[in-house]
Amino acid sequence: QAQLVESGGGLVQPGGSLRLSCAASGIIFSFYAMGWYRQAPGNQRELVATVTSDSTLNYADFVKGRFTISRDNAKNTVYLQMDDLKPEDTAVYYCNAKRLGRGNGYWGQGTQVTVSS
Repeated sequence: QAQLVESGGGLVQPGGSLRLSCAASGIIFSFYAMGWYRQAPGNQRELVATVTSDSTLNYADFVKGRFTISRDNAKNTVYLQMDDLKPEDTAVYYCNAKRLGRGNGYWGQGTQVTVSS
């Protein structure tokens, strides 16, 4: 019933920028903490950034100063602005929605980000 749909991925050169979007439906969006995670081939899925219902932000150390997470409750959408991209940022980026204290949360299908010269 709940659905998360990521978009905005693509191929960029090192130092370039992308903005990812995640559109949610089937949930009361404002009640959920939202997050971005990524998974590179052969690696485990790792946290990139989260934003809570009260807009508290959290970032992985490897993206601090380069990435910005934000949410627009009126659009049921969470964004990830990615600047100064590096080849090691190459991964499938996944959106997550989690209501704190209940349930297991939801995942999108992912969007591919490739950083290469």
